[in-house]
Order: sequence, then structure tokens, then C-alpha cells
Amino acid sequence: MESFPTPDDHPDREVLTWPEFGHAARALARAVLDDGWTPDVVIAVARGGLVPAGAVAYALDTKAMGTLNVEFYTAVGETLPDPVVLPPLMDTSHLAGRRALVVDDVADSGRTLALVMDLMRSHGAEARSAVLYTKPQSVIQPDYSWRETDRWIMFPWSSLPPVGGGASRDA
Repeated sequence: MESFPTPDDHPDREVLTWPEFGHAARALARAVLDDGWTPDVVIAVARGGLVPAGAVAYALDTKAMGTLNVEFYTAVGETLPDPVVLPPLMDTSHLAGRRALVVDDVADSGRTLALVMDLMRSHGAEARSAVLYTKPQSVIQPDYSWRETDRWIMFPWSSLPPVGGGASRDA
């Protein structure tokens, strides 16, 4: 049986464990509500934001969710020149006047998050952002962030290689 990495396995990295992730997602949801703001819809930035967005939406009791597929990282430490929204595209016709919480795993460069926030606002949404981690070099400061780190992050959903082989994706 495969075991998930622990902080003891990688003292040079930020290792998020499944139990700690649960606490982090609830802390983000609490920060949103403590701010006096309740989203009408939670938008996941796929793929890294899928798991956090679902957990935050459950913690907020927000049933409406959407997903935007954005590609930027092509390999560990390698990116496209700019983030690109990939199909299938989310139906944005119902965003005008709605409060949208955009959730991702990390604001690393921040360029993906900035793209999605601009897209939400261009469709008339009152958008805010929440991430588990913010890195110091991010070009955007998320509205809600659980932690800041400059270390390499190992997320529990991407720290093991795919079942069929291949490499894991960490941030």
C-alpha cells in the first residue's frame, strides 16, 4: 500500500496532509464568513483547485459550483508563456450580479488566479479569491489565504504519481 508523504519525509518542503487539508479548508470558509461575505457560487480552478473548492463549498454550505480549466504549468517548474482557459468552458451566463468565490490550491506566480478573477469580473460577478497557499512572488494577493510559503508544496491529491504511472505535480 502506498503511503502519502509526511512533513518528516520532506523537511525541505511544505507538505500538506489530508487531515491538515480538512482544517485548512474549514479555516478558509470561516475567514470568508467572518468577513461578512457569503458566496452564491464557488468556482474551482482545475485541476489543483478542484479538491479545495469542493471542501470549501461544503464548509460554506454553498451548493452552486463551477469549474474553469486553466493550463499554465506544463511540468515541474515549467509554464506556458501565459495561462490558457481550456474546454470545456464553464457557462458564465448566470454570473452577473452573483458573488463568486474563486478557489485554487496555490497562488504561485498568481497569473492563473489573476486571469480567472478578471474573467469572473468581466461577466459581472462580484468575485473574491481563496487559496490554501500564497507564495511571496504572486502578482495577485488573494482575498483569503490559509498560509504563505516560499517552499515547494506537496498536496495530498498530487503528491503520489498517477495510478497508471507518470510524475506527480507539486507546486
